[in-house]
Amino acid sequence: MKAIRVHEFGGPAVLRLEEEPTPEPGPGQVLVRVAAAGINPVDTYIRSGTYAAKPALPYTPGADAAGTVEAIGGEAGKFKVGDRVYVGGSLSGTYAEYVLCTAIQVHALPERITFSQGAGINIPYATAYRALFQRAHGVPGETVLIHGATGGVGLAAIQWAVAAGLNIIATGGSEAGRELVAAQGAQHVLDHRAPNYQEQILGLTGGKGVDVILEMLSNVNLGTDLRLLAKGGRVAVIGSRGPVEINPRDAMSRDATILGVMLGNTSERDMGAIHAAIGAGLANGTLRPVVGRELRLEQAAQGHVSVMEAGARGKIVLVT
Repeated sequence: MKAIRVHEFGGPAVLRLEEEPTPEPGPGQVLVRVAAAGINPVDTYIRSGTYAAKPALPYTPGADAAGTVEAIGGEAGKFKVGDRVYVGGSLSGTYAEYVLCTAIQVHALPERITFSQGAGINIPYATAYRALFQRAHGVPGETVLIHGATGGVGLAAIQWAVAAGLNIIATGGSEAGRELVAAQGAQHVLDHRAPNYQEQILGLTGGKGVDVILEMLSNVNLGTDLRLLAKGGRVAVIGSRGPVEINPRDAMSRDATILGVMLGNTSERDMGAIHAAIGAGLANGTLRPVVGRELRLEQAAQGHVSVMEAGARGKIVLVT
């Protein structure tokens, strides 16, 4: 099979298309023929060697994919050969024509969801759910600010928040991105490059501040985020590309909470709850993954550049 392999940590150029043996599933394992694999920012951190958890070299990147069940090893749960599935994690990496998974990493993909959409489910929707509900404990009627809402996690968060009855303020850096965010159901959409957008946020809440912030770029925004919170407000730190300076008094005066979010820390019980919620949302239509761009498998390096650029609009996926 064709697969992307990384033999050394570094820039996008270390992503190489190679021929690899097709894995064979053992007991409790499922082999999935990949139709599309999702690219996530965390993939670039791992590839560069800057992520906290480093895989053994060489490795195949990727945790998200969608396709059909190719083979099953022994007793491997509820799936059969030919079933449409999406992958939430794997044993062998998803940037490949086939991916080996444990049975609990494989989830049903409804007919209404394309394979490219399915490749954008796992990390974006699981991270957004984890941040909004399991960490920040957002509840209906509260106001959530989704900072940088045009990427995969931001769009997923909007859809979760709409379904749960939260009031949504979302930001985007381009007109096209803001139009996409509004189409997903955000009640208020602001330009985070505008000099007065923070005053606009406070104005939309009558000066009270927001209850929850989902923050994708904490190294830029966290210090300001604390001044936008209502009393008892929570900031869920989903992404950061460096250090940041904050004034602790901004947190103290609001009894605010800063919450770290790393999907890899999620317990098996909580992860089971997340994928049960995802399954229900996909089935009833409240969750609708947005694909911004499709690339070929051999264009993985280009995808790693694009996913880190400003102005994201939906998921970037690799089609095999």
